[in-house]
Amino acid sequence: MLKIGLLGYGKMGRAIESLAGEQSVEIAWRISGENQADATPEKLREADVVIEFTRPESAFKNVMNCLEAGVPVVSGTTGWADSLPTAEEYCRKNDGAMLWASNFSVGVNLFFALNRYLSKLMDKRPEYAPSVTEVHHVHKLDAPSGTALSLVQGVIDEVARRSGWTLQPALTAPEDIPVMAVREGEVPGTHIVRWNSPVDEISIEHRAHSREGFAGGALLAAKWIAGKTGVFNMSDVLGL
Repeated sequence: MLKIGLLGYGKMGRAIESLAGEQSVEIAWRISGENQADATPEKLREADVVIEFTRPESAFKNVMNCLEAGVPVVSGTTGWADSLPTAEEYCRKNDGAMLWASNFSVGVNLFFALNRYLSKLMDKRPEYAPSVTEVHHVHKLDAPSGTALSLVQGVIDEVARRSGWTLQPALTAPEDIPVMAVREGEVPGTHIVRWNSPVDEISIEHRAHSREGFAGGALLAAKWIAGKTGVFNMSDVLGL
């Protein structure tokens, strides 16, 4: 049975743990802020794969500790994109294994693919202007969400007239995509991509009902990466 280490034991860590039994996965250990000192290389190596959901300021160190210990790591922490390339470079040079995703939900990753396809069509339709809206619970630390930024990047990659983004309500340059981040209640996550023209609007939306989809996707990624080396994402896991 695959042994998973939970680095971070908040809402996502507990959601992953609740699914572990039915996924034929054993939880080897749980490390949170209260017992961070337990995250020694020896302890990390008690797991076959580490799943890391912590905080933006801790994620880089956590991922690097796993790579230096030689343990595959699946990270879902967002808000540390500037340091991600450094971790990925270390992983490649040292034959490690890591997978980072802004969102592990299978549905969201299908939504990413749909967003890229629609954006490719819109590259030839300059009358349509894109925007992104994301809604999350009030406890979420980063804004816009990592998922929203992945959607924005999908548009930028396919639409030549767009090259950046602006968090609303700031003034938006013509080449930027306006992004609205809303924080309310306990919303697990809603993302909407709109294409507005003078005569109509086309929109696509993903609405999460619970954290179970994220947790299930993280376990799927952990089982997939076991025994592999390299830098991966959820598109690799799902064959997209």
